[in-house]
Amino acid sequence: FFFQIIVNNTQSSFSMFPVVDDVKSLRAVDGKNTMLPIISLFYLVQVFTDYMAQERERGITIQSAAVTFDWKSYRINLIDTPGHVDFTLEVERALRVLDGAVAVFDASAGVEAQTLTVWRQAEKHHVPCVCFLNKMDKPAANLRFSVESIKQKLKVTPVVLQFPIGSGKNFSGVVDLLTNQKLLWKRGSLGDDGQVFESKPLDLLDETELLQEIKEARAALIEQVADLDDEFAELLLTDFSDNFDAVPSVKLQEAVRRVTLARKGVPVLCGSSLRNKGVQPLLDAIAAYLPAPSERHHDLVQWYKDDLCALAFKVVHDRQRGPLVFLRIYSGTLKPQTAVHNINRNSTERMSRLLVPFADQQVEIPSMTAGNIALTVGLKQTVTGDTIVSSKASAAAAARRAHSDRGAAQRRGEHASVVLSGVEVPDPVFFCTIEPPTMSKQADLENALNCLQREDPSLKVRVDPDSGQTILCGMGELHIEIIHDRIRREYGIETDLGPLQVAYRETILHKVSTTDTLDRTVGDKRHVVTVELAVTPVDILSAGGTCQLAFTEEMEAQLSTETKEAVENGVHSAYLQDGTRNVSCHVLVLWKQALRLAGGQVLEPMMSLEVTVGEEHLSTVLGDLSQRRGTVRDIQSRHDSKVLLANVPLAEMMGYSTILRTITSGNATFSLELDTYEAMTPQDQNTLLKRMSGLL
Repeated sequence: FFFQIIVNNTQSSFSMFPVVDDVKSLRAVDGKNTMLPIISLFYLVQVFTDYMAQERERGITIQSAAVTFDWKSYRINLIDTPGHVDFTLEVERALRVLDGAVAVFDASAGVEAQTLTVWRQAEKHHVPCVCFLNKMDKPAANLRFSVESIKQKLKVTPVVLQFPIGSGKNFSGVVDLLTNQKLLWKRGSLGDDGQVFESKPLDLLDETELLQEIKEARAALIEQVADLDDEFAELLLTDFSDNFDAVPSVKLQEAVRRVTLARKGVPVLCGSSLRNKGVQPLLDAIAAYLPAPSERHHDLVQWYKDDLCALAFKVVHDRQRGPLVFLRIYSGTLKPQTAVHNINRNSTERMSRLLVPFADQQVEIPSMTAGNIALTVGLKQTVTGDTIVSSKASAAAAARRAHSDRGAAQRRGEHASVVLSGVEVPDPVFFCTIEPPTMSKQADLENALNCLQREDPSLKVRVDPDSGQTILCGMGELHIEIIHDRIRREYGIETDLGPLQVAYRETILHKVSTTDTLDRTVGDKRHVVTVELAVTPVDILSAGGTCQLAFTEEMEAQLSTETKEAVENGVHSAYLQDGTRNVSCHVLVLWKQALRLAGGQVLEPMMSLEVTVGEEHLSTVLGDLSQRRGTVRDIQSRHDSKVLLANVPLAEMMGYSTILRTITSGNATFSLELDTYEAMTPQDQNTLLKRMSGLL
């Protein structure tokens, strides 16, 4: 689980923000890796941010949720993000706007499969991280195993700052390796909420084995930090060459901060959040090692100076207030009842209210400054990824400054953009159909899907032009299942989900010409029509899957409009509906006769598949693809992974996201897009026809 953090240094605590020490009337909840007690940061995340009914029922985080609170002299804007790969967009947009992250691991399991995906996202956005090894009171918890897991799987340098005291049920606290202080929590009384802990220095009365382990761990920490930070190494060699252990803890802490901000190493702390052991030191570590907003360099912000510049990174729909837009403010001040300009939409909107988010609760405030997360009411056109500024004039002024700054020779010719980069939306990998219970509910369903798409850009909705079905495109089965449940609970529509209907197509094998004459007397008037019809196989993709009809110049001039429409209707009726309509029946019959003579061939959609997988799972993925009638085009190397390129029939890819996660233990990702239509083999075609006719 990742907690995204923005830390602001503040000298006063406003009453609208809860101070963590003062949260005393709440009860602890257990249910996931972040099982959090009364006063802890984790408790706030567990109890307040997992507010959706689906989250409480399943014990997982589904939507990212923001909380703002004070800790000592710091203000922390926190966003709790899901760990499940189906909700990877929630992590993506949180990482886009926040300045630091806390990765929470189960100390008995180390780095798990889905952690890898989230960690790669953090690396892509260059976000400094702190690791917290949770559940140290579990019998199988192991500090060394977890640290080695972080090192081997995440390919980072873990910097261990704490050493556990006791193990399993006897876990009672930690030793701070920077200060050599023991932090001890009282054991197990029912009324103990973990608010009180004792801090005292190590002494010779402690266990000899523990003292030796701590001495070795601190020496390893000092040596490791010296390897990573030149300034600290110079200090050791200059002033403490005789005794490295005598280096002041303040100097060591400053060096750890520099290492963290440079992303050369990752601080590792441990504890048990259920018992609130180790959580207060984690809050201190967040303030000490993660960057403040002013320390994160955003080149674009300097061009706006004191003018407002903010990024919309999330939209939530409220039945009473309409769309609520989350903004990360990069510069300037945001105030309610003011007009703001959306650069992406080239529109100006009036923001009616300004709120501080506290999960599903909000507090109204008169203004918000740079570095904070704000929740706004009244921005009806703004969507995820839009840049919000105070006015068109401020955007123009920023553009002029950007153009001036980029006038140097080395940057001449670049386009100076004053738009913040948006949120990267991953491509969907799971597809299914959705239908309302009755046609009278179709409009309500479309409105619900439009609202959900605005909230969740990773959800795509489209109508298949061949089958007419409404298709839901999402990040996985769980993602679509949650969407389905939300439509039922929040919009009161009982929809039906079904498998995706594969749009097969049919072509002919040979060019055929047929001629026939229609001689009919209608009333006292005789009608004689001679029709010559030729069908020729064409490329199904270049033709667009449609029937194209053209008249010769001579016939175009001779035929009346009504006659030409009758011929066109007859051809299209035969092409689309196989003769079920009695329009221009003679042309229709002739058309069917030509198709029989030309011979038929079923075409199936072939998908271009790209799978990124570790080498240890490559053979398993290849074996699975062979069972799906897949053809491998190429296998490439990308860092430590293999990239498998293949063509696979769409009909064989139903539920592939779940299968791929299962056979690779969640260590693979894939993308899928339509490549072409290919002819089916006679055996596969017969199997398809039997299945569609109900014989299989």
